[in-house]
Amino acid sequence: MHGVTSLQSATGFGELLRVRRERVGLTQQVLADHATLSVRAIRDMESGRVQRPRQETVRLLADALRLEGHHRSSFEAAARRQALLEEPRDEPTAPPVARGAIVGRELEVEVLTDALAVHGDRLVTVAGLGGVGKTRLVLEVARRLHLAPGWSVRWIDCGRQSVAGLARTIGERPTLLVLDGADAGVDTALLDELFHRCPGLRVLITARIPQPLPGGQVIPLAPLPTPGPELDHDPVALAEVGAVRLLLSHLRRLRPGLRLEPDEAPAVASICRQLDGLPGALELVAGWSTVLSPRQLVARLTDGPFHLAPPPAGFGGRADVGAALGAALDRLTLGQRDLLERLAATPGDWSGEDAVALSGRPPQECLAAVHELLASGLIRSVPARDGVRFTVLNLCRRLCGSGVYAELAAAG
Repeated sequence: MHGVTSLQSATGFGELLRVRRERVGLTQQVLADHATLSVRAIRDMESGRVQRPRQETVRLLADALRLEGHHRSSFEAAARRQALLEEPRDEPTAPPVARGAIVGRELEVEVLTDALAVHGDRLVTVAGLGGVGKTRLVLEVARRLHLAPGWSVRWIDCGRQSVAGLARTIGERPTLLVLDGADAGVDTALLDELFHRCPGLRVLITARIPQPLPGGQVIPLAPLPTPGPELDHDPVALAEVGAVRLLLSHLRRLRPGLRLEPDEAPAVASICRQLDGLPGALELVAGWSTVLSPRQLVARLTDGPFHLAPPPAGFGGRADVGAALGAALDRLTLGQRDLLERLAATPGDWSGEDAVALSGRPPQECLAAVHELLASGLIRSVPARDGVRFTVLNLCRRLCGSGVYAELAAAG
């Protein structure tokens, strides 16, 4: 009974080797002689100084200890686990450092972190329009898991890096693998291999259009909430709205000490509404705040939001709002594009049933198209008491109802 207890408590290969040797009454020297190894090799393995015994050495030891059946397989498995745990590997570095604080995404961060670390979701895709903040959200989730005990993070920029060869370096440890910018899709066979070989792996993908993946969960990321006109003259309440909070955080970097005054509040609210709360667009327009007031910026956006270029200096974001929308429209099928244009011409918000009635198509076909429009980021859900309702982005309405889209397409 004592021997069984000792074997069960042997947590490493070296300790297991010592317990096995003592059970058969061998000294280190005798075992070394039987295994044709040096006594120093036996001593170093049992003490843990040798952490990665070679496969041939393990075989010689098993023969010398006369291990057979499951005893031998358990002995060899312990050596493999030791080698896996102690194998020198490229230690994962911290995820990339974001340029600024994350604003207005607190709930999304909590939900996504819990999905991966608490609920055990293994494959999640965050989808949405270019500039909606997918990478920034995932950076925060990766940062939190990187700081959590026992977690490792691997960050792959899909436009620059390959995911090949990761299984060996990840091993069995809890690991978050981020595939950022997987717009061209991912290798499902490689993902299957990683999940099979790495039981603690979680994969988090960002993409403008989600790829259907077996067992995967898709989370459409909407723009930040925008204020209703009823808040235009209430600076305190206005400053609590997600899009306004983000815009003010950018403005205050360029204009330290800035306060949301009552006379500027309506213009700030209008900027957020015109730009649909898109984080990339808000960052772009804030870059002009050193030379234009909020009211002047509203006027320029009213004239043509798609032609507002990045400021000549001090802007580090990826800015072309029109290009992001145009690319999303280009990816639509003819049926999806037709439905979007019908919905864009309809004022206010609408339900799935409204979309079916407007399209004249079979319900399942129409609702599938609504789902794709939502995943593409061209429409967003809105708070409603009587079920789920949606609205087309203001920028998308303008793009569909003007000649700007044709100009953008012609310009490539």
